[in-house]
Amino acid sequence: QVQLVESGGGLVQPGGSLRLSCVASGRIFNINTMNWYRQAPGKQRELVATITQGGNTMYADSVKGRFTISRDNAKITTYLQMNSLTPEDTAVYYCNIHRIFGGSGSDYWGQGTQVTVSS
Repeated sequence: QVQLVESGGGLVQPGGSLRLSCVASGRIFNINTMNWYRQAPGKQRELVATITQGGNTMYADSVKGRFTISRDNAKITTYLQMNSLTPEDTAVYYCNIHRIFGGSGSDYWGQGTQVTVSS
């Protein structure tokens, strides 16, 4: 049974930084993308950042220039470096691994880690 375990969330002041980590326990094959989503209270879950197997990255407009996603393929680990945090970044952050095999896709999700930006 594969599990994704996130860490690194917490309380930070505006302008501060946090680094989230997501480690997969077990082996996952045919990984297509590794992603970070977030969900703020009363809002829908949104895609924050994506990194492909080849290392290409994509970001939501709201985090461009402030967040950086990276991955370690050998360790099946992804990171989200978050800088210049604002209260609008407050949310539960979820790690996601999307795999494609045989023409169909499947997803693994972490349990979420709370990020609170407040003075």
